[in-house]
Amino acid sequence: MIVALAGRRVDAPNTDEKRFSPENAEGVKQQIREFLKAENAAALVCAAACGADILALEAAGELGIRRRVVLPYDKVTFKQSSVVDRPGDWGERYDRILAEVQGKDDLIIDDYDQDEESYFAANHDILDQAEELAEESGQKLSALVVWDGQARGEEDVTGHFLEEARQRGLKVTEIKTV
Repeated sequence: MIVALAGRRVDAPNTDEKRFSPENAEGVKQQIREFLKAENAAALVCAAACGADILALEAAGELGIRRRVVLPYDKVTFKQSSVVDRPGDWGERYDRILAEVQGKDDLIIDDYDQDEESYFAANHDILDQAEELAEESGQKLSALVVWDGQARGEEDVTGHFLEEARQRGLKVTEIKTV
């Protein structure tokens, strides 16, 4: 099985709406690990933001599953905007994962503008990359969405990924972050 993934970043400190409390990270990572094992995943395709992405990439790495990372723009800017702007050791984890996947030619860096629209475009690219891997390997493809289960409207990147995966006819599994 090839798994395309998107999900919530961990909450910023003092946020009003709790979507993914950092305290839930290890439990969520365990659920992702169990899903990957149960699905007999051969590859995981996602971005590398703090939260669901990094947790899934770590779980996949621990299980020896191929990992392909798709970033909307350069590594340094993405790290600043989507990784180290939250408390924790996410930056070190991001650097380690990117070095590992880049060493295996599984780091895809798009050249989108650094705006909100780039994340929606990257969702399409994640799904396209996963479809390509599934086709090459003869594996089935599914989507995993790691979130609180509540879309925030049209600007919700995770909600967009979920809808795009469904429109493509993929089996979608959800893991809750709350």
